[in-house]
Amino acid sequence: MVKTLFDTIYEGYAYTYPHKHSYRRLNNLSLPTLWSAEKKEALFLYLHLPFCEMRCGFCNLFTIANPQANMVDDYLKTLAREAKAIKQHINPRSFGQIAVGGGTPTFLHWQQLEKLFTIIRQLGAQPEQVPTSVEVSPATVTREKLSLLNEQGVDRISMGVQSFLENEVKALGRPQENKEVYAALDLLKQYPFATINVDLIYGTYGQTLSTWLHSVQEVIRYNVEEVFIYPLYVRPLTGITRLSQPQDDNRFIFYREAKQLLLSAGYKQVSMRMFQKKGIIQKQAARSYTCQEDGMIGLGAGARSYTSAVHYSSEYAVARQNIRSIIQQYIARPNFNEVDYGIELNKEEQQRRFVIKSVLHGTGLDLERYNSLYAHDALEAYPLLPELLKADMASLQNGIFQLTSMGLDYSDAIGPALYSEPIKQLITEFELQ
Repeated sequence: MVKTLFDTIYEGYAYTYPHKHSYRRLNNLSLPTLWSAEKKEALFLYLHLPFCEMRCGFCNLFTIANPQANMVDDYLKTLAREAKAIKQHINPRSFGQIAVGGGTPTFLHWQQLEKLFTIIRQLGAQPEQVPTSVEVSPATVTREKLSLLNEQGVDRISMGVQSFLENEVKALGRPQENKEVYAALDLLKQYPFATINVDLIYGTYGQTLSTWLHSVQEVIRYNVEEVFIYPLYVRPLTGITRLSQPQDDNRFIFYREAKQLLLSAGYKQVSMRMFQKKGIIQKQAARSYTCQEDGMIGLGAGARSYTSAVHYSSEYAVARQNIRSIIQQYIARPNFNEVDYGIELNKEEQQRRFVIKSVLHGTGLDLERYNSLYAHDALEAYPLLPELLKADMASLQNGIFQLTSMGLDYSDAIGPALYSEPIKQLITEFELQ
């Protein structure tokens, strides 16, 4: 089983489980009933703003470029209605983490951003007291917006740069000028955000090892606290599929070289994609959110919510007209009392989710905790795990099963290899809109 991992290094990004392509229509489940027995002391609050100033060629996220102004205003009004329903029907006790993503949340002008944070606070969330992250783009970073985010208590800014070479971002279908990127970084460094994250993409058309490492060296030069390096995946219905420029797949070579460069510059590897500066100080909530066990409340079209037994969201699409239609349906929705799209997780899938989320993160899988929750041995239930130990792709110390440095390198093969057969079948049958 392990040998096949070396043949399919870039099988898929298992950042959550089950994958959204496994979601289907649900039979109008009651929102209060779904959450009645859930723990609500350290929830993750996520708000999705599906708007951007441009649609990048590689992007398969739920977002549209340059929507009409009235759509954004109507969307924010609907977010407020949804938040009110969540407050009434779920009554979250406290949040352990907050994230605002998209899309590009800073596509909103600062008055709209202010409304967004009013909605967050009406839910009882307090950004100044818990880790709070907002996604931005170089083109939408302004002093006015950053001042507002800082005043609201945001402590992490994540900016997608992708490459510091204009020809490479152009090949990705993103008309971005370097002067804009550097100006945004210079401005960000003037604010006391605890963490500035920069996203980079490797495997771009025309990219060489030298040009790729130039981009990595630039983020190191700016001394940002966090770096995410993403392999290029060419997804259906994205603009980049029309380019069809065949080239050698050097992604693994590029990844390994970037990893060594970041480690030598004082970063630690948290996951295959995530590298953090050692010693950075982040806000700690009264009770920290853990992705394996705590729930997530998502607001907005495209946002996902997780209870222990049900994952749900709006429908998902990539094509502009279909995304627009889903957003319009969201805005026109009369209430948010029921859940009609997602997946119900049986006990086996709940256990599998715990394993996948734990194994792919640098902290690893706590075998004793798993056994106390599910009353059986994870190493017996998942044959791949002992195989990873034998191959030195994982270690077992003090009851923690953890991927080694080499194991992290193969995360995009290990994650999908742990998917159940029913979930694989649902993903295969999913028809992308």
